[in-house]
Amino acid sequence: FRATACPDCFKPAKNKQSVFTRMAVIKALEKIKEEDFLKHFPCPPSSPKKLCVALEIQCNNGAVFVAGRYNKYSRNLPQTPWIIDGERKLESSVEELISEHLMAEFKADSFNFSSSGREDVDVRTLGNGRPFAIELVNPRRIHFTAEEMKGLQQTINNASDKIQVRDLQLVTREAIGRMKEGEEEKTKTYSALIWTDKAIQKEDIAFLDDIKELKLDQKTPLRVLHRRPLAVRCRIIHTMKSEYIDEHHFRLHLKTQAGTYIKEFVHGDFGRTKPNIGSLLNRTADILELDVESVDVDWPPTLAN
Repeated sequence: FRATACPDCFKPAKNKQSVFTRMAVIKALEKIKEEDFLKHFPCPPSSPKKLCVALEIQCNNGAVFVAGRYNKYSRNLPQTPWIIDGERKLESSVEELISEHLMAEFKADSFNFSSSGREDVDVRTLGNGRPFAIELVNPRRIHFTAEEMKGLQQTINNASDKIQVRDLQLVTREAIGRMKEGEEEKTKTYSALIWTDKAIQKEDIAFLDDIKELKLDQKTPLRVLHRRPLAVRCRIIHTMKSEYIDEHHFRLHLKTQAGTYIKEFVHGDFGRTKPNIGSLLNRTADILELDVESVDVDWPPTLAN
């Protein structure tokens, strides 16, 4: 079929495990004429002449879903494995520090990690943490009591000082949808340590506290342009509160719409984010440290200690 009817169908793609995806089949059927298809596959198909025989029987468990919230205390830890051109850049990740213990206890074949947004490798996640969910594929063990889940949470927390997990619990596949619901509507609060090139006094930054519902136009940042489409996104800074440190440093607490690029809001990204802290203060500003203080998603349910 590939040789005669559709030689340019089912081409290998860079990151795809299989070329026979649903989309590839649809495209192949759209490309070829009906008569060419019928040469290979009569319609209706001919009746089978012999009975089917089972060659292999496999028993699999349905996937199990575990959810919780994580705090990240390291400025040198990515959320997911950081691999560039097949080479690992940092030795671990939030995903691996959590999943290795779950994989061992649930005795699963593999896992899929998802979360409510993500932070950069050099950004800490504090407060109540960031909601996450892990799908454990074909687990050999599926029943865990609340006490056992609490023990598993403790095991994860004892194994690393870079992350902590809370509210670890079993959830349904449907419940995970709630984590992704309202991704654009939810708010996040941040704390940013900012440097300015020209000396500042307390009164120079005081006006930031009065700014409410500031609308930004953010062109896709240069640093993520290799993996995100070029677009201008409108984002909102709901509130800001400044904290003067010295002539060249202040801390800014921000409450923003989810999806706002905070680093770019501070330094302006060569004018790609307008307005920005630099333009508002009429000087060059840069960000030295960033912390996520809260991710305002009411999921998963908080568990009693």
